[in-house]
Amino acid sequence: MQEFLVETTIASSVYFLAVAFTFLIVIPVQNILFPEYPSRASLLFLPHGVRVLSAWLMGWRAIPALLPGVIAAFTYVAGWDAFLPSRLAAIVVAVSVAPVTFFALRAAGWNLFPSVGRSPCWICILVVGALTSVLMSALTNLAFGTSAVEFVAYLIGDMSGLFFGLLALIYLFRLVDRAH
Repeated sequence: MQEFLVETTIASSVYFLAVAFTFLIVIPVQNILFPEYPSRASLLFLPHGVRVLSAWLMGWRAIPALLPGVIAAFTYVAGWDAFLPSRLAAIVVAVSVAPVTFFALRAAGWNLFPSVGRSPCWICILVVGALTSVLMSALTNLAFGTSAVEFVAYLIGDMSGLFFGLLALIYLFRLVDRAH
C-alpha cells in the first residue's frame, strides 16, 4: 500500500506540475511567439510525456496513480466545469489510453515494458506515444467536438512533450546510474 501511495504521489504531482508549467509558462510564451496561432492547444504538452512514461513504467498502476493529478489538473484549468460529462470522458481518456495501448501491444507480441537485462527501446516508446496521441486526440476531440486544427495541435504538443519527457527521463536514469 505504501508503494502505491508513493507512486500515486509522484505520478500525480509530476503530472500536475507539467500541466501548471504548460499553462503558466509554455502557453503564454507560445501566444507571444505565435500570436496568429488559432488553437488553444499547447505546442509543447509535457503532461502527455508523463502519461506515456507512467504507463510504460507502471503498467495498469498508472491509471489510479495518475487519476488524482489528472482530476486536479482538469479542475485547475476548467474549474467546476471539469466535472461536465465531456471533461469526465476526457479524464478517463487521459488516464487509460496509454496503459491500454501498452498492454494491447504486449498482447500482440510487442512487449515494451521495462525488464531486467533489457535496455529500453526509446524509439519504440516514441512510437507508442505517437499512437496514444492519435487515439487520445481523436477521443478528446470527439468528447469536446473540436476541429481538425485542434487535432493536429494536440498531436504536435503531445509528441514534443513526450520527446522532452523522454530526454528528462534518460538524463535522470544516467544521473541515478552515476550515483551508484
